[in-house]
Amino acid sequence: MKNYIKINLILIMLIATSCMAQKTTIYMIGDSTMANKKDPETNPEHGWGQVLPDYFTKNAVIDNRAQNGRSSRSFIDEGRWDSILKTLKKGDFVFIQFGHNDQKFKSPDRYTNPHVTYRHNLIKFVEETRAKGATPVLFSSIVRRNFNEQGTLIDTHGEYPVETRLVALEFNVPFIDLQYFTEHLEESYGVEGSKKLHLHFEAGEHPYYKEAKADDTHLSNLGANEVAKLAVTELKKKVSSLSGFIK
Repeated sequence: MKNYIKINLILIMLIATSCMAQKTTIYMIGDSTMANKKDPETNPEHGWGQVLPDYFTKNAVIDNRAQNGRSSRSFIDEGRWDSILKTLKKGDFVFIQFGHNDQKFKSPDRYTNPHVTYRHNLIKFVEETRAKGATPVLFSSIVRRNFNEQGTLIDTHGEYPVETRLVALEFNVPFIDLQYFTEHLEESYGVEGSKKLHLHFEAGEHPYYKEAKADDTHLSNLGANEVAKLAVTELKKKVSSLSGFIK
């Protein structure tokens, strides 16, 4: 009887371990607007991927590999994509959002021509994700808070979001147009109010910054959560296989 109980316990543990190992993983690859930040308890800057776990159940593991300053080129060249491919499995997802740093033409280790290398890199991510039995999801970059003197929000991303959309259409990839939705988000908060979505502090206003801060690219905790909500709303519509993992 004791041996029977031991065998059952071992089987239960093996099944439980197997189930845990097979949990669906959502990998996130991208730049600083998506990335986790150091010192999250004190640092006012947040990437929208950093807060995304709050919107998903424990049945999905959010593995945020986005890194500050990375473009599609440098993410590949540094071996970050290869490290994901080693563990990527059937049933997983890969959220792909590049563009902010691909346009840095003064940085040859990051810059990509939007219609050539950038496009090629997106296709590489898509095809290699699918080869593993996982699902790619393409995201256009979030906008920068770039209002002109008349209060009009001006685009800074050029052809990169267009190329992302074209790759999504050509390869039938779910596409979340965060450029479009964050444009409306910025405008809804207004020229002054939208500063709250980013990092605007007077000197001495926040203990994390010794000097004044006026960053219109990166997100505050509020901004990160607003973007995450937009992403989740669209994911429910565009990626039905994810709906069971969203709170």
